[in-house]
Amino acid sequence: MHPIAILGAGLAGLSAAQALIAGGREVRLFDKGRAAGGRLATRRIEHAGESHRFDHGAQYLRAERPGFAQLLEAAGTLPWPDPKRRVAAPGMSALGRHMAQGLELQTGRHVAALQAGADGWMVAHLDAALVRPGRPLPAVEPTLDGPFSAVLVTFPAEQAMALLPPHMSQPLAAIQYAPCWTVMAAFPQRLDLPDTLRYHGPIGWAARDSAKPGRDATQANWVIQADPDFSREHLEAAPEAVIAALLAALPAAAPLFAVAHRWRFSLLEVALGQACLWDGALGLGYASDGCLAGRAESAWESGQALAQRVLGA
Repeated sequence: MHPIAILGAGLAGLSAAQALIAGGREVRLFDKGRAAGGRLATRRIEHAGESHRFDHGAQYLRAERPGFAQLLEAAGTLPWPDPKRRVAAPGMSALGRHMAQGLELQTGRHVAALQAGADGWMVAHLDAALVRPGRPLPAVEPTLDGPFSAVLVTFPAEQAMALLPPHMSQPLAAIQYAPCWTVMAAFPQRLDLPDTLRYHGPIGWAARDSAKPGRDATQANWVIQADPDFSREHLEAAPEAVIAALLAALPAAAPLFAVAHRWRFSLLEVALGQACLWDGALGLGYASDGCLAGRAESAWESGQALAQRVLGA
């Protein structure tokens, strides 16, 4: 058999890859990011000779069923800020690295198209650094990889729809995400605030990131995530304006530095309502947190469900 291509190396894609390999199939993953994990993201920022780390995507993980709980245990996650929630150490990206061990993964690749051939699917991809959201693709010849016996797409629905045929892309139109502006700020000294804050003015969530286990507790690093209303209203705002608004709402003294990151697809608001999509005749599938619920465990379960459909076929 030809290998299976998995587009996206977030939780759903990594979950599907692990299950397929356990079932005896060969897989190859493609992701536009610099590393596996998707929103299990950790940013490192150098300032004044010190390295600061921020979990600027998923803030914690919670398992309600045994399968995901076993994964979190095997990955060495630790409880924070209470026994039911867990974080990876030394950053949330460590879980993605754990799951990607032994997988054949190409990072920094933007998948432009899927091409059907006599021997299977071909994946056309190019350097992700050349691609700008909302703009036409650059006039460069894409790289073709394949053939693949099946292609599993695990991108956010809006990005996946352009790659899938109408009978698969149309149901995905129901999936809706809210955006999220996230500010990463380091302060000269500890802030006199609780380690976590929720729904504080335009802030949906703020956390003393350096208080998480495995982090440098001598630093005063905060992750501040705007609520959906603020993020929608300021989606195209300059990062400097977003930083000023969220820091003013914290409130806190002037930081050593602050940077912003915009997640266009962050908080799931409307789910597909089924674990995955699979067309066995075409060898095309879809999985993501958008299928079930806006939780990390749901993304993992969606990937597992799609893998089982493929193996059953």
